[in-house]
Amino acid sequence: MKFKLALASAAFALSAGAQAQTAWDLPAAYPATNFHSVNLASFASDVDKATGGKLKITVHPGASLFKAPEIKRAVQGGQAQVGEILLTAYQNEWQMFGADGIPFLATSYAESKKLYAAQKPILQKKLAEQGMVLLYAVAWPPQGLYSKKPVASAADLKGSKWRAYSPATSRIAELVGAQPVTVQAAELSQALATGVVENNMTSGATGVDSKLYEHLKFYYDVQAWLPKNAVIANKKAFDALDKATQDALMKAAADAEARGWAASEKVNTDTLATLKANGMSVEPPSAALKSDLQKVGATMLQEWLGKAGPEGQQLIDAYRK
Repeated sequence: MKFKLALASAAFALSAGAQAQTAWDLPAAYPATNFHSVNLASFASDVDKATGGKLKITVHPGASLFKAPEIKRAVQGGQAQVGEILLTAYQNEWQMFGADGIPFLATSYAESKKLYAAQKPILQKKLAEQGMVLLYAVAWPPQGLYSKKPVASAADLKGSKWRAYSPATSRIAELVGAQPVTVQAAELSQALATGVVENNMTSGATGVDSKLYEHLKFYYDVQAWLPKNAVIANKKAFDALDKATQDALMKAAADAEARGWAASEKVNTDTLATLKANGMSVEPPSAALKSDLQKVGATMLQEWLGKAGPEGQQLIDAYRK
């Protein structure tokens, strides 16, 4: 009898422990080796340790659980409790999501952090309205121009197949006379191998992840913008956590944000060196190309302000203070 009682007590203890543990899934679009994904893994580990195993986050990199465009909806609808999204991809939904994708608005880490500081309060408010919580955001390295052929000015891009992954990248293609082709990061290598894409504006990090040097020979360090990835949580799932777990989660998020920005800067230096080491020509843009792209940026800022209205103007004014 005592033996049976002991077994029952042990089973109850195990059951109580299982009930006390909360499991979250975190879908992400980029490979496990990408610095954002590495940071997510560290974040999940920090949360596990800080909560004593009460909250366990499983990271699903490489679009293995949901494809990039599906992640925000999955978190919003509770199919995933937390996820990582590229903010600029959702500009058509709400213009403020695309602020960090306006070419030549913020072109350094210092400027990008300043833009994020202006953007963060309105991001938090919007996501809360949509049933989500902003945990943290980290910038990609500055976006450069990859091409199969040398590019001396925007005229050299006319008629070429340009990889688009957001409304902003599609619009740049249109303004330089290129043909936008929508390709997400996970399919980029294949698109290049099959000739679907000839030009691409992305970071050195994605260039190394996708081995762009196998297909494209020229990289121009135009530092067009620094788009951000944001890690967002489902608000109901967040609210269901006890206060101590919420606090531990937000502390781990703040640490991940600081670590992620530092990693981004290091990755920028390292990946450009890797591109060069693999035979890619890495050069600053010519004066003509820089001037052409700055005109594109000025046009796109005015277009964005026209769509964003007073809210957009307030954001730009706050950023430029």
